[in-house]
Amino acid sequence: MEIKKAVLKVELHEEKAKKKAMKIVSGLSGVDSVSIDMKEKKMTVTGGIDPVCIVAKLRKLCHTEIVTVGPAKEPEKKKDEPPKGDQKKDPEPVAYLAYHPHMPPYCYVSCVEDNQNACVIS
Repeated sequence: MEIKKAVLKVELHEEKAKKKAMKIVSGLSGVDSVSIDMKEKKMTVTGGIDPVCIVAKLRKLCHTEIVTVGPAKEPEKKKDEPPKGDQKKDPEPVAYLAYHPHMPPYCYVSCVEDNQNACVIS
């Protein structure tokens, strides 16, 4: 699937809701980067995923609409200007990347031989 850039309008009013939305979208397979502009209430998602799937997941949290969908293009660099070594470059903003740690299953096994006073129902 080709990489797309989708701009969504989201009705997020709190920082907590913003974090939940970021977690929901970054957890979807095929999402490369996610960014939210709280002033304009827009979320930009880049990756090989259908924007309708993103909206379906986000509508469980808040009102969401698709603004634009298009191919993810890198900005074209001008090659006419020589690079200047004296100027300091601003650091680029860091996008929220998907992180899925493997959690081991939690289970507790008790044996009757360990506890003689335990009640056994058979």
